[in-house]
Amino acid sequence: MLKVTGNGSVTTCDGITRRDFLQVGTLGALGFSLSRFAEMQALGKAAAGNDDKSCILIFNLGAPSQIDCWDMKPDAPSEIRGPFKPIRTNNPDLQISEIFPMHAKIADKFSLVRSVYHTAAAVHDTGHQMMQTGRLFTGGVNTPHAGCALEFLKGRRNELPANVILPEPMGPTGGNMPHGQDAGFLGKTFDPFVLGADPSVKNFVVPDLLPPKEIGEVRLERRRELRDVVDDAVRNFEASPNASLMDTNFAAAYRLMTSTKARDAFDLNKEPLKVRERYGMTRFGQCCLLARRLVEAGVRFVTINTFITVFDEITWDIHGSKPFTSIAGMKEIVAPMYDKGYSALIEDLVQRGMLDKTMVACLAEFGRTPKVNPAGGRDHWPNCWTINFAGGGVKGGRVIGKSDDIGAYPTERPVKPSEVVATMYKSLGLDLETHLPGPQSRPYSLVDYGTQPIKELF
Repeated sequence: MLKVTGNGSVTTCDGITRRDFLQVGTLGALGFSLSRFAEMQALGKAAAGNDDKSCILIFNLGAPSQIDCWDMKPDAPSEIRGPFKPIRTNNPDLQISEIFPMHAKIADKFSLVRSVYHTAAAVHDTGHQMMQTGRLFTGGVNTPHAGCALEFLKGRRNELPANVILPEPMGPTGGNMPHGQDAGFLGKTFDPFVLGADPSVKNFVVPDLLPPKEIGEVRLERRRELRDVVDDAVRNFEASPNASLMDTNFAAAYRLMTSTKARDAFDLNKEPLKVRERYGMTRFGQCCLLARRLVEAGVRFVTINTFITVFDEITWDIHGSKPFTSIAGMKEIVAPMYDKGYSALIEDLVQRGMLDKTMVACLAEFGRTPKVNPAGGRDHWPNCWTINFAGGGVKGGRVIGKSDDIGAYPTERPVKPSEVVATMYKSLGLDLETHLPGPQSRPYSLVDYGTQPIKELF
């Protein structure tokens, strides 16, 4: 996250420190060399083709139940099929759960993949890693999030960030492991811009688009002259290659804070109230609207975390017993806000002519157990679950893969997390054989060798 204030040690006559103001994307103390930066810039220029594609990744933290949402089993025993009934959609070949009536009206725009699985531990964090980076973190190697890899390869289109997380990064989910939402071995320079606020609250503003309180607009402009007032220690640092890289980050942060276009893109008050209400005046609904605005303004990749943690709010994590909710609770609490926000996003992208160039990927870390537990919920199940894609070259109205009679295991076209990430890369126009400079100068391909996207979607 871009940071423009902190506890610095070198204070100017204006009462603000250069160290404070230059603390924008920490450079690893500062082990990120100028030669490495030049290497990254060269790779980015080589990947400049297909520059008009974007991606909105909706990550359904907690994991929706495939059987109660997208892959219903109405002929299974009651302890399997659950309480909901399937409904028809505008696609005669597809039925989904009754808890998503608005999805049913746009089912010709998205396609389901009903056969995703992984074999790692059935904890949230492992799924978060694999579904956003393509790999499980092992041996101390943290693979970058797809949006971070995209920014590394293509850079930003304008003064707005290339990669944004809404409303904030994933919090605790019980595993105490990384969630795969940062730049990993690429370094903090390529971490996403984090909104860090709830866009549904009254008088919403983005903190990092405002000058620090102790710096007025005029004084902000004068910060570009800070080299003339800092002490010798800072001047010595500025002579180093790392300082040149830091100045690059400083310039990016400065452009963002002083950009009318950036402020306008984040300003939801510019939307008619009717539009905002169509998305739903919820955190998720307003994040969906903000994602559309950001992509429209030039942001390449936006990740929306439907929920932040599984502990402090009701989520898709429907274990049944408190503090979680039951399957029935999902219908009353979670489904309405999700149905409204997602359907509004897809309809809006269609109406604005943006869907063909904007992939909307709705992912989760695993599925839920086929059998309803004694508390009226379902537990973790990484052996089979459903995700969906719309736009960005994906043909709508398709169903890829198939699960068995109780939604427990894939029976047709099993899909691995790495294939899911490869699908996003394909939509974005990236060459899957592109290499990233990994730790110890070891080259890392975007996805594991031989991995292909889900070609049936295109």
